[in-house]
Amino acid sequence: MSECTHDCSSCSSNCSERKNAIEHEKLHELSSVKKVIGVVSGKGGVGKSLVTSMMAVTLNRRGLKTAILDADITGPSIPQAFGIHERATGSATELYPAVSKTGIDIMSLNLLLENETDPVVWRGPVIAGVVKQFWTDVVWKDVDYMFVDMPPGTGDVPLTVFQSIPVDGIIIVTSPQDLVSMIVTKAVNMAKLMNIPVLGIVENMSYFECTDCGKKHFIFGESNLERIAAANEIPQIARIPIDPDFANQVDRGLIELFEGDWLEKMADAVENA
Repeated sequence: MSECTHDCSSCSSNCSERKNAIEHEKLHELSSVKKVIGVVSGKGGVGKSLVTSMMAVTLNRRGLKTAILDADITGPSIPQAFGIHERATGSATELYPAVSKTGIDIMSLNLLLENETDPVVWRGPVIAGVVKQFWTDVVWKDVDYMFVDMPPGTGDVPLTVFQSIPVDGIIIVTSPQDLVSMIVTKAVNMAKLMNIPVLGIVENMSYFECTDCGKKHFIFGESNLERIAAANEIPQIARIPIDPDFANQVDRGLIELFEGDWLEKMADAVENA
């Protein structure tokens, strides 16, 4: 083992020196956030924003104050799921999150753009700076659980979130394909490097249940979720089916009306984190 230089920026070792060296950004003086849960995926298109939204709704239904920090700067979709289209408000020193119909606080870049469809053509450092500002400049009042919707992969923005925000645990979102095993392992290894516990793994588009006979059809192949979770020592798993009616609700901005207990045990894991 090489001698420690005390320069954690160029070292991947997960030692006590490194843990103590990370200095998270400070919340706005008017903010209060008790727990932060990151929602990550190794690749795009697996339903990470969907799971983020559903987790916030599920805990909100339990009487807890929830919030969503949309860190997927170049592909922000959280406001659409909640049917929020107005712009966020603020002053010279602070920003205020939009509030959903059931009281969930949401901050996303789409709430700051002139037009929702405007592209975000920014380089990594600028995007990372915006994510930090969503934590430091937004007034998050009395939040019990904040869910951070991360961009896919293990690049600049996820690293910025882990280093800037005191994340208490992460949930990994996948789809039922063999390739997922490698991708999940990458996400788990990144969490280990940052000393953040993995609370569970959610498999989206897991199966389709016939409305006539009730039989489950595994359209993308049989699931390997148990094997992947066991190999990576992930304590909790959940499956979300393919449901056209549910997808239509999300498209219409009505995710707060979804019915289904798919994430209840995952919500228990989050509460016990």
